[in-house]
Amino acid sequence: MGTLVRLADGLSELAGRFAAWVFFAIGLIVTYEVVMRYVFTAPTIWVDETARIGQIWAAYLAAAFTLKHREMVVIDIAFRKPGTLARKFAETLALLVIGLFCFVTVYYGFELWLQATLRGHTTDTVLALPAWFTDASVWIGFALLAMQVAAELIRLWTRPLPLDGR
Repeated sequence: MGTLVRLADGLSELAGRFAAWVFFAIGLIVTYEVVMRYVFTAPTIWVDETARIGQIWAAYLAAAFTLKHREMVVIDIAFRKPGTLARKFAETLALLVIGLFCFVTVYYGFELWLQATLRGHTTDTVLALPAWFTDASVWIGFALLAMQVAAELIRLWTRPLPLDGR
């Protein structure tokens, strides 16, 4: 079990750091587009799609990182005291709901990705990128999130919660 937790934590950390760099790169290329469009009146054809694809990948990759660092939306009005059995059950229920959503999304996302890959679908844009590239972000991101959910469940029931509830 400890190996799964370390693996999920490591992959989530790696994916989150990569997502942060992708968001940074998006900022750079959008800035480049603004300069090209308004200073040189020579807009590009690739920045819009590249930025969108980067945002899709970064958002899905960042989800597991966000859960690992306990930065997802948390409402703790009813179960404020960390370490209580009621809080553990509430967190378990929340993690199971996220896990169920991940399972469904990975299942159908993988199907969508496989169809796009086998049929050679492309985006309906000037760049006509392979559709599998964007479709892969869904099931890969949610698979990472599912692994992190499993790690958080293990962590929740094998270690006491820290005093600050995080």
